[in-house]
Amino acid sequence: MKSLNAILPRLIFYLAIAMIAIGIIMRGVGLAEFQRIWDNVLGRPSGSLAFRFLLQPAMSTIFAVRDGIEDARKGNSPYFWTVLSNPNERLARLHDGVAATGKIILLGILIDGLYQAIEFKTFYPVEALKAALLLAFIPYLLIRGPITRIARLWRRHREM
Repeated sequence: MKSLNAILPRLIFYLAIAMIAIGIIMRGVGLAEFQRIWDNVLGRPSGSLAFRFLLQPAMSTIFAVRDGIEDARKGNSPYFWTVLSNPNERLARLHDGVAATGKIILLGILIDGLYQAIEFKTFYPVEALKAALLLAFIPYLLIRGPITRIARLWRRHREM
């Protein structure tokens, strides 16, 4: 049986595709939809369940620090730079990042769905996905590489 970390990225990818398809079927696609999404996402930090705007990035940061230090130990290149510049490693590194943040992303989708049920009395699947990615995966993506660089410098300094 495959471990959860091996299955999680694929599960999240399929869930994201399904949520986008359901969102298009339920709400359609248009400029008004994109405007509503941004208005709703930007208005959420002041609404109920606002703690997730601190909790999800904090959890992502913890995983990014852990994985960045591990990258430095293994001699891996910084995460985001590798994702951007190395097509041979891109998918493997993205898979690794989604596996690390997968539980946070799923929790974010669940929390945002709960928020929407309380605030809007409906469910906007694309908004839930967007909020989860903005709060969970983007911080991870931005923090892991600099932590790798800092850990690498710190290790070199200690070895001198």
